[in-house]
Amino acid sequence: MESIPSIFLSERVSKLLPRYQQFVQEHLKPLEQGAIYGSFKAHLPALHELRRKAKLEGLFAPHLSVKEGGIGLSLLEFASISEVLGQSPIGHFVFNCQAPDIGNMELLHRFASEDLKVKYLHPLQKGEIRSCFAMTEPEHAGSNPIHLSTRAELDGDEYVINGHKWFTSSADGAYFTIVMAVTDPDNTNPYQRASMILVPLDNPGYRLIRNIPIMGDVGEDYLSHGEVEFKDCRVHKSYLIGEAGSGFALAQERLGPGRIHHCMRWIGICERVLELTCKRAATRELNPNHVLADQQSIQHGIAESAAEIKASRLMVLQTAYLIEKYGAKAAKEDISTIKFYVSNVLMRVIDKAIQVHGALGITDDTLLSFWYRHERGAKIYDGPDEVHKTVLAKRIIQSYAAR
Repeated sequence: MESIPSIFLSERVSKLLPRYQQFVQEHLKPLEQGAIYGSFKAHLPALHELRRKAKLEGLFAPHLSVKEGGIGLSLLEFASISEVLGQSPIGHFVFNCQAPDIGNMELLHRFASEDLKVKYLHPLQKGEIRSCFAMTEPEHAGSNPIHLSTRAELDGDEYVINGHKWFTSSADGAYFTIVMAVTDPDNTNPYQRASMILVPLDNPGYRLIRNIPIMGDVGEDYLSHGEVEFKDCRVHKSYLIGEAGSGFALAQERLGPGRIHHCMRWIGICERVLELTCKRAATRELNPNHVLADQQSIQHGIAESAAEIKASRLMVLQTAYLIEKYGAKAAKEDISTIKFYVSNVLMRVIDKAIQVHGALGITDDTLLSFWYRHERGAKIYDGPDEVHKTVLAKRIIQSYAAR
């Protein structure tokens, strides 16, 4: 498959990439089918052993600084590694850079108190615990994160949290969550009403209602999406992340780099899926003298997928460079562009692969059905495609109006 352009690769990443590729090939691919279609929890001992191996080989947590137990890659450098890890459904988990943990690490690193860092961030960085992020509510449109019903009211030195959340990804098995709740409902600025608060999940006021079935697939542990409830859930006010009323701003800080992580993971999936497509097309006989790859329609589909993947990669790497150099705010339109463009490329590449595989493509005998179910959400989460298209279109139209 197409390699990452050398102009985007630092010297150290050029040396690291083959090591990650070898690790994925030798250690992750043999395990992934059982982990995602069988019991993920049953495979946790083997997955944690792979984490230990990744640490020994100096590959663990590439996004973290060396002092924090990682490699210290920049956002642009990590983007290239993220694509490689994305080629396996368990890649980011093994290297402890999976969502939502990676976003929570960034939040806690920048905005949490030293006490919270010691209790929660450091074990999370070491891969000793997992976390989740509770923002979306079933009663409100997720595309409007300022419209929330969950409340956190101060009672002495404690916040009392009441609310209902869902798609709290990976809540099953998590040690703590960061919940977005309204702390100042009367604030005239709707963007300053909510705050983020860390909640340990052994709290008696917290309940995991269920793991939500995704097109019939009920995931567990890291592969789950939880519906959760906070009922008179009490936490000390020192568990506030950042300042009171900064919840929306923190969410934006979290999502900027997060969309780079997602998009490069999606490109990694696309590369793996295209590889499966090509192997199937080259070996599946139509008759004794012809294989699928002889069909021009199949050839065109492969060419289109390859071109879209290459275009996606260049767009995302450029956006990562802009975020790194100028900040997420300056790259706002670029972030919106890659979010809706790459998510659509992902679904087109998977859909073409399923078609080439025929009936086999809709079974669980390949990874295609897993990705088709679980990655359809790419066009919805982190802001639906329609919202990002509107952001970009308004910016383009305003530039003409200004003339």
